[in-house]
Amino acid sequence: MKKTIVLSMMILFSIASSQGASEGTESNPLLMKWNTPHETAPFNLIKTENFVPAIDVALAEARKDVDAIINNPEPATFQNTIEALEVSGEQLDRVTGVLFNLNSAETNKELQAVAREVSPKLSEFGNYVSLNEDLFKRVKAVYDKRESLDLTPEQAKLLENSYKGFVRRGANLQGEAKKRYAEITTELAQLSLKFGENVLEETNAFELLITDEKDLSGLPEAVREAAQQLAKSKGKEGWMFNLQYPSYLPFMKYADNRELREKMYRAYTSRAFKDNDYNNEEIIHKIVNLRLEKANLLGFKSHADYVLSERMAETPEKVNSFLEELHEASKPYAEKEFKEVADFAKANGLKGDLQRWDWAYYSEKLKAEKYGFDEEEVKPYFQLEKVREGVFELAHRLYGLNFKENKDIQVYHPDVTAYDVFNADGSFLSVLYLDFFPRDGKRGGAWMNDFRAQSNINGKMERPIITVVTNFTKPTETKPSLLTFDEVETFLHEFGHSLHGMLANTVYPSMSGTGVYRDFVELPSQIMENWATEKEWLDLFAVHYKTGEKIPAELVDKLIKARNFQSGYLSERQLSFGMDDMAWHSIIKPVTEDVISFERRVMDKTELFPHVDGSCFNTAFSHIFAGGYAAGYYGYKWAEVLDADAFSMFKKNGIFDKATAESFRKNILEKGGTQHPMELYKAFRGQEPTVDALLERSGLKE
Repeated sequence: MKKTIVLSMMILFSIASSQGASEGTESNPLLMKWNTPHETAPFNLIKTENFVPAIDVALAEARKDVDAIINNPEPATFQNTIEALEVSGEQLDRVTGVLFNLNSAETNKELQAVAREVSPKLSEFGNYVSLNEDLFKRVKAVYDKRESLDLTPEQAKLLENSYKGFVRRGANLQGEAKKRYAEITTELAQLSLKFGENVLEETNAFELLITDEKDLSGLPEAVREAAQQLAKSKGKEGWMFNLQYPSYLPFMKYADNRELREKMYRAYTSRAFKDNDYNNEEIIHKIVNLRLEKANLLGFKSHADYVLSERMAETPEKVNSFLEELHEASKPYAEKEFKEVADFAKANGLKGDLQRWDWAYYSEKLKAEKYGFDEEEVKPYFQLEKVREGVFELAHRLYGLNFKENKDIQVYHPDVTAYDVFNADGSFLSVLYLDFFPRDGKRGGAWMNDFRAQSNINGKMERPIITVVTNFTKPTETKPSLLTFDEVETFLHEFGHSLHGMLANTVYPSMSGTGVYRDFVELPSQIMENWATEKEWLDLFAVHYKTGEKIPAELVDKLIKARNFQSGYLSERQLSFGMDDMAWHSIIKPVTEDVISFERRVMDKTELFPHVDGSCFNTAFSHIFAGGYAAGYYGYKWAEVLDADAFSMFKKNGIFDKATAESFRKNILEKGGTQHPMELYKAFRGQEPTVDALLERSGLKE
């Protein structure tokens, strides 16, 4: 139940829900025992109207579980209080797991309405637990005698997490402060939901229909075909483009028509920044100011201080110093790269200043000229099905895993495929759902999540149920799904997260898999991206979808050389997001400054382009305003330092070296959050990381 409380209060990285109905609970599939393979969700039976009554019942059961702990006449012990709290609310975890995963991957107006309806209920229950004085007394009683208890290291960590979790969720507050805390958490839950819904609405609202074929100049045939198929699916003649990445990015890279590139860019960067019902500016102010107020109630100067007290980075000062160090290393390279593209564009006919809607277009042409690298030349070797086989084979060579499609497992959309995953000895490891293609009901980006976390309480092993969701290029009537190199890296990234979940081997679910510090969670994902340019791995699967020819060595060489193309610019861009996040969450008094002014003031030190009126980054920055990365976006760069340093071990010992992989599995992937991440990292690497490997890999070191 602890996981449910935390997730419901954070609103699960971008969740939304549905409208309830007064249906009898006896026939509600969400409340029945699931006689399905591995007790996976029976999606074929679940209806939107099932959720509200199911959550109402599950909340009541969870409350009974908590009350039983509180009312236990026996003195508080680890087993009857800490462990009992960890296993309570199992039914609520199951139902909300289905709801929130669907709301991210296959939502609709009705499901979003459910999320809005149940969100306050979940927040109220979370507050009932975390602000309950009698419950906290029992937790504190166990914590106070921790030195005399015969606990395993994992039990000791769970006890520490439990006690700190209560304190960090307001257990020590009294009177009006406690009441205000509960009000804030409920309002923040609603605001985060609304923020995400607004971004999705604005993303889905824009369509660019082209009817004159000359406006397609520069676009590869595969992009044109996909656009024609999209138009056809909407009952239109011509070619349609939208703001989903597989449509938006190729258009910005290849379309010769500058006016249309500008139109697409302005549509993308004005999402939730227009004068309509979906504007997120006021929501941003409310969110950051409420987060500040909550942090102050808990005794912290800022929300960043609150968050980072339980992170590897520890303090805002350390994060800002880290970002500044990388900024100083990256900025000179970024400026040179910007000038190079600007000069190239001018030499190739651009009139006036280089604008943001020109960057991808001229960068792609410059890359082709410098390295002979053309994204379209690589894509035929990255047929999705083959890439999937290659990723599975990588997991097999590293960790001995085997994947078998299980068509008896129900899926929530025809695009989704379910797999049984097995260890090398044939033992069952996990269920893995793969959901690759964009659709109107799916939020943008890519992510991994779980329907059920791994646990092993009292010897009852529960293996995890994991999902990986992406927005990859769809197949057309004449071509299979052919991935860009960026999409291959994304697949590896999210699969790395899934390995963290699937290989988990802890006792308690709250510390299983990705239940780690936010600035550590990206290590298992980002390290996987390193294999993307390893010829030894590519040769296992990268064959031309028509001829079956292996990807040529010279093409891989081009890909490797082009990988660090504009690494300074890309580093600055990522750093700017982290700096922006830290600025919003380091405030020590409420923000009244308008969003765009705040954004420009903070991000100008990394800015290379002229400002574009009507564009705003933050109104669609879902990671920090609708997700769990507030005061944590720096974690991507932080984890890059870790992954570059860690992969150097594979480079030294062999990219498929089983001993190195076994050490990474045992010390990192299996351990979850059972120890401090630096201790886990040192157990694998033998030392703390430095930025040297990252700067060298990125070409940002002389």
